[in-house]
Amino acid sequence: MRIGVISDTHFTDTAEGIAFMHALMAGPLAGVDMLLHAGDLVREEILSAVTDCPVYAVRGNMDHHSTLPSRRVVKAGDKRIGLAHGWGPPAGLAQRLLKEFAGESLDALVFGHSHRPLCLDHGGVLLFNPGSAADRRDEPHHTVGILDVGEQISGRILQLD
Repeated sequence: MRIGVISDTHFTDTAEGIAFMHALMAGPLAGVDMLLHAGDLVREEILSAVTDCPVYAVRGNMDHHSTLPSRRVVKAGDKRIGLAHGWGPPAGLAQRLLKEFAGESLDALVFGHSHRPLCLDHGGVLLFNPGSAADRRDEPHHTVGILDVGEQISGRILQLD
């Protein structure tokens, strides 16, 4: 199973967001079996307009009018993926989120918020932040991610520019 992962898109214009997502789904995320969005989407309707595959998203700190949950656990085959946005400063973000999912048996934890890509094994749990597809901040590139799920779960960060 191949999962596309995005976060921190910050779309304020629905038409622009839909066009951007169509380009992602026809390009680097073509053929994914599932799409995860780790928050700060801003316009929820964009995701359902651009793909036929299952889409799971969470509310970020910029999703003020969202009805999305703040965190969830998504099953991909026999793997369990925690999905949340995050909060606070970038330092310690992954540790705060691991505490948020304490007691859950996770194979991966996908999050956003920092706009900083991360793909790191932490004691058997893959910590994965795809960075930001559309809002660079201090990072040199726009990025998205791919999770490959089989017997193991692994991740790749893809630079868009």
